[in-house]
Amino acid sequence: MSDPRATALASGIVLATGVFWGLYWLPVRGLDRIGLNGAWGTAAITLAAAILLAPVALRGGRRVAGDRIAIASIAAGGAAFALYSIGFVYGRVAMIILLWFLSPVWSTLIGRWIMGWPTPRLRLVAIVVGLAGLVVMLGADGAVPLPRELGEWMTLVGGLLWSISTTGIRVRAELDPPQAAFVFACGAAVTALLLSPLLEPPPIVADGDLAVAVGLALVTGGLWWGVSLSALMWATARLDPARVAILLMTEVLVGAVSAAVVAAETLRPLEIVGGALVLLAGALEVWPIRPAPKRPRD
Repeated sequence: MSDPRATALASGIVLATGVFWGLYWLPVRGLDRIGLNGAWGTAAITLAAAILLAPVALRGGRRVAGDRIAIASIAAGGAAFALYSIGFVYGRVAMIILLWFLSPVWSTLIGRWIMGWPTPRLRLVAIVVGLAGLVVMLGADGAVPLPRELGEWMTLVGGLLWSISTTGIRVRAELDPPQAAFVFACGAAVTALLLSPLLEPPPIVADGDLAVAVGLALVTGGLWWGVSLSALMWATARLDPARVAILLMTEVLVGAVSAAVVAAETLRPLEIVGGALVLLAGALEVWPIRPAPKRPRD
């Protein structure tokens, strides 16, 4: 497959993944309602994903082997998604998703100051716009522009961690998609299991809901964390981190609309303005930049 075709396919996969993950909050809150409170639902989902992925990732007795930085980057991505997943229990869906999509700003800052990658002026504008959007969103009620809810804090940290992860994946990725998804799920499961007892007491699930909880965890872990993330890991390794972030923004629209229809959650006008600035920053991140024209030699 030629590079342009691979890039186009990878972009389509990331775009579709965004749509799919826009509905992810539904099973997370579903598990919360039937007794798997707080991070326990995410722990169940990610453990199910790791169990389902293990036979494929470790087929034939093969070990997960590769560059330590690559493995750590993928596991960190799983930890980031775990924070994002848990955030849906402790915050409003649209706000959680919008805060997550500040990751293009963090990706640009990491690329410039840590990786030493050149940063065009338009990227610097995107940083300013994105941070302005963050301030407007968090200060919409007239208070100090800081996260108010636990879910907002978790998502903000998760988005930063995701940017670090995608940068490492881009630079050092070596694992094939099933192994990458397995490592991703394991990183998420460890994170969720560590946070679960700190956030909520051990879960109590009614006997009649136990089968539902197990089935929902398996389906969610298999489809969202297994199939979609295996494809996303393949695509992420072939795209710029900022491009991954902007293409995943389809999740914002799907998540906001579904939350408004199903959970009657709405945003304040200023939160909408701030969210629009965040999305604009993401768009500026991948706006085509023409190379500077070469000056003719004398």
